[in-house]
Amino acid sequence: MKRYDLRHLKGDFYDRMGEIMQSETSTKEVLIFLFEIGDFTPIQKSADLVKAKGYELMNSLKFNEADWTIAVKHKE
Repeated sequence: MKRYDLRHLKGDFYDRMGEIMQSETSTKEVLIFLFEIGDFTPIQKSADLVKAKGYELMNSLKFNEADWTIAVKHKE
């Protein structure tokens, strides 16, 4: 399990999240991403990105008032 804090990127975390998923080679590895939600738009966009990269969204939850956490795993 690897955790990536993307909150410092604010709303521009999609490219970095995609890069991380693209470079992750272990199909058994669970990736946890933490990002800012703002107006909740990033939640659906991140779920769409996860699906497009061939990963499964395992969990998605509000971390605190401003942040969201998702756990993903590559589909085997």
